[in-house]
Amino acid sequence: MNAIIGEKLSIVTPKAQTTRHRIFGILNDDNYQIVFSDTPGIIIPKYELQKNMMKFVSHSIEDADLILCVIDITDDILDQDIIDQLRKTERPVIFILNKIDVSSEIKLAEKMDWCNQFELKKEIIAISALAKFNIDNLVDLILKYIPEHPAFYDKEDLTDKPERFFAAEIIREKIFLNYSQEIPYSCEVAILAFKEKPDMNVITAEIYVERDSQKGIIIGKNGSSLKRVGTLARVEMEKFFGKKVFLETHVRVVKDWRSDTNKLKQFGYNPS
Repeated sequence: MNAIIGEKLSIVTPKAQTTRHRIFGILNDDNYQIVFSDTPGIIIPKYELQKNMMKFVSHSIEDADLILCVIDITDDILDQDIIDQLRKTERPVIFILNKIDVSSEIKLAEKMDWCNQFELKKEIIAISALAKFNIDNLVDLILKYIPEHPAFYDKEDLTDKPERFFAAEIIREKIFLNYSQEIPYSCEVAILAFKEKPDMNVITAEIYVERDSQKGIIIGKNGSSLKRVGTLARVEMEKFFGKKVFLETHVRVVKDWRSDTNKLKQFGYNPS
C-alpha cells in the first residue's frame, strides 16, 4: 500500500505483527479512486489485543470488493491460517508475491503453485514494493476487478487516520526496530498532546509497557535507549509532517494492558 500510495502510511519492520490497526490508504486519479484497507497479518489470537486485531481483518474482508493477499516470497512457511481465512470468503483474490528482487526463481515457482490451489484466485503478480517494480501493473489489475462506484472520500485525502495516529505509529516502529524479544509486543504508544505551530509540531507521547522490568529496558542506562528511539522517531516525523518536530516521550507501566478490554478501547482497538 505504501508503494502504491507513495506515502508511508503503514509502518514497516522485519518483525511479525507490526501492523495492529486497520489503515485506509486512498489512491486518487482523475478517473478513479481506490481505497486500500491495510490490516494486521492473519494469526490465531492468544489474548484480547490479538482478538481485536483479527476483528480488523474480518471486517476488512467483509467490506472489500477485492482481496490482495501479499505473500513474502522469501518465507519458507506458508501459513495455514491464511488458507483457512481465504476459504471463508467469496471475494476475488489477487495474490501479490513480494520481494521478487531478493528471491530465486525456485521460490517464486513454489509460491505460485501454492496460490494456484485457490478457486477464488483471479491473478498472481510478482512485485518488489521496495524497488516499486510492477506496481503500475498491479494497479491496472486492481482496476480490472473492482466495481465502479462514486468516490467515498475527497480527492485530496490520502488516509482516514489523523496525524496523531501516525505520530504514535512512528514511535512504535522505532521500538520494534530497536528492541528484541517481547518488548515491542508489550508496548503501546499514546499521543498525549499534539500542538501544531506554523514552523513546528510539539508532541508529547507516552509509551506503555506491562511490567516494571520492561520500563527499565525501554529507558536504558541513563535514558540512552529512550533517547535513541525519540531521536529516530523525531527525524522520521519531520519527514512525514514536512516541518520541525519537538518530541517529548515518557514511559508508563500499565499491567497486562494487552488483555484489558477498557485499555484496548482507549488505544483505539475497538472494531465496530
